[in-house]
Amino acid sequence: MLHRLIPTNGITLHTVLDGPEDGPVVLLLHGFPEFWYGWRRQIPALAAAGFRVLAPDQRGYNLSDRPRALSAYSLDALANDALGLIDASGRERVYLVGHDWGAMVAWWVALIAPHRVQRLAILNVPHPAVMRRHVTTDPAQMSRSLYAFFFQLPGLPELLMGANDWQPLARTLRETSLPGTFSDADLEEYRRAWSRPRAMTTMLNWYRALVRRPPADVPSPRVVVPTTVLWGMQDFALRAVMAEESAALCDDGELLAFPDNTHWLQHEAAAAVNAALISRFQAQP
Repeated sequence: MLHRLIPTNGITLHTVLDGPEDGPVVLLLHGFPEFWYGWRRQIPALAAAGFRVLAPDQRGYNLSDRPRALSAYSLDALANDALGLIDASGRERVYLVGHDWGAMVAWWVALIAPHRVQRLAILNVPHPAVMRRHVTTDPAQMSRSLYAFFFQLPGLPELLMGANDWQPLARTLRETSLPGTFSDADLEEYRRAWSRPRAMTTMLNWYRALVRRPPADVPSPRVVVPTTVLWGMQDFALRAVMAEESAALCDDGELLAFPDNTHWLQHEAAAAVNAALISRFQAQP
């Protein structure tokens, strides 16, 4: 794996690269509270299959730039970061994969710039329109999303999650995943990333900007890019009913359900996720 600083959209993103330089590009977008390391089980497999893999620390995370302004974390800005990375790859279109918040960005890129995406793979985050509907009208989902409302408070979430060397946040990762998913060594990597100056605030600004700087509506919620939605059905935060609704909003969409897995699907079922990605990307020239 190579580590590079890549300029994009007025900032610089620390990005891990692997695989043949002339291979088709796969762009992996992580979510909260991870960084490129969250794809450590996918990067080597995709590279071995002949793909050129780019896995950035997204803005606000780990070694990438951390702008101070809340407006810098709007969904449009985040999508433009991804589009800039596609430009930097030298490709017109890429295979785009996102998990958690990275999946929200990936959905948005596919909606506003479908001509830049060869195929889309989404892990455990619903289509933005589905999410908006459920979080505003579905009491069960509203209850599960209370943590996101808590994140709107200034300063307090950072203080509470960072207590005792990030013990509450590390415990949350373990309690919401299958046993053994996050090792002590993994959590040390995450603690290092969370401890960088202002990092937790800029990470949480993704949530804050979505509420205070929401994106404009797209002309149509339909996703025209071929899409695979992979979903761990035991997700603690997101109801599984949203997975099927999201796939239904895609002109060429499929849902791969993982009945026994949680929100942290690419960690828990790495071999199955890798096989699904590779088979679909190789079939979509």
